[in-house]
Amino acid sequence: MITTAKRLDTVEEYYFSSKLREVRQLASEGKPIINMGIGSPDLQPSQEVIDAVVLAMQDENAHGYQSYQGLPELRKGMADFYENNYDVALNPNTEILPLMGSKEGIMHISLAFLNEGDQVLIPNPGYPTYTSVTNLVGAVPVYYDLKEENNWAPDFEALEKLDLTKVKIMWIGYPHMPTGARGSIALFEKLVAFAKKHQILLINDNPYSFVLNDNPMSLLQVEGAKDVALELNSLSKTFNMAGWRVGMVLGNAECIDAILKVKSNMDSGMFFGIQKGAIAALNSDKSWFDSMNEIYKKRRVLTEQLAEKLNCKVYKEGVGLFVWAKLPEGITSSEKFIDQILHEKHLFIAPGTIFGSNGEGYVRFALCVKEEKVQEVIDRFN
Repeated sequence: MITTAKRLDTVEEYYFSSKLREVRQLASEGKPIINMGIGSPDLQPSQEVIDAVVLAMQDENAHGYQSYQGLPELRKGMADFYENNYDVALNPNTEILPLMGSKEGIMHISLAFLNEGDQVLIPNPGYPTYTSVTNLVGAVPVYYDLKEENNWAPDFEALEKLDLTKVKIMWIGYPHMPTGARGSIALFEKLVAFAKKHQILLINDNPYSFVLNDNPMSLLQVEGAKDVALELNSLSKTFNMAGWRVGMVLGNAECIDAILKVKSNMDSGMFFGIQKGAIAALNSDKSWFDSMNEIYKKRRVLTEQLAEKLNCKVYKEGVGLFVWAKLPEGITSSEKFIDQILHEKHLFIAPGTIFGSNGEGYVRFALCVKEEKVQEVIDRFN
């Protein structure tokens, strides 16, 4: 038997990968499963995006290898998008690198900057991939608490008490996943000052800022942020293009160059047609965001009603693609709670524990299910 690499001992199969096998099995047995656990948009990209891809298929350059840095017009589209929506000026040639999804960027950044034994500040709760990638590259996760009583923001006094001498990277993500906490420019300013003080690379994971959020923000809006910071962004949620795998990393030019060294040794450029579709998406006007948010507003109202049917207390200040809610009084296990709901009511929602120990006692609902399906679930509890 050929043994696997020791690095695989540090990670487990992604929760949703294994749990969805159980969900699919129940569905194959005829159970009327409704999946509100996964944040995969069920809506379509705009017709302009689809048309751009179709037209691109006829281009004589469409089917060959593409540049690792993407088409110049794609990087220009990303720069214009940041200028128009966040008031952030970026050099498309040196401060932007297109990615095959921002999840890819987490690995590329980690490979570019982390040596074995380096430490990484990771939010608890937060996106599980920060931990798994940190472990895979041989670095050490150091968790910092996010709690509801602090509006899911870091406790800077607690951070300053840590031994930060080995910390190389700090992951943040606002609007926050899974809670939906908005963050603020004041919070970003504190984070940039903290990163500068301790010579830490600060990275904001920012794929949710246009979903149910009337004030999209970027970490790069903070003066001097580019000295120590990068931002990841994605077209997956904003433009309903999750399966297209279009993301970007933006910020410090020297850091972008280092990430390119990793990326260019791991993959080739993004498919030409997808880049053309991404350019069309990035050129969308305000009416696109408004139309999507009208749908998500209605879904959120119903989803909050569903959470209340389950006697869960909703975090009302949340934005983004999810509803975060506290378990009913007296119930302590998120995973037992969601398993009971799954098998009794055939509804799948995500337990807060998959996002870290501070997620215990909470559950997460995704707004990626049509209104009539959410209503159907609500009716199951009447």
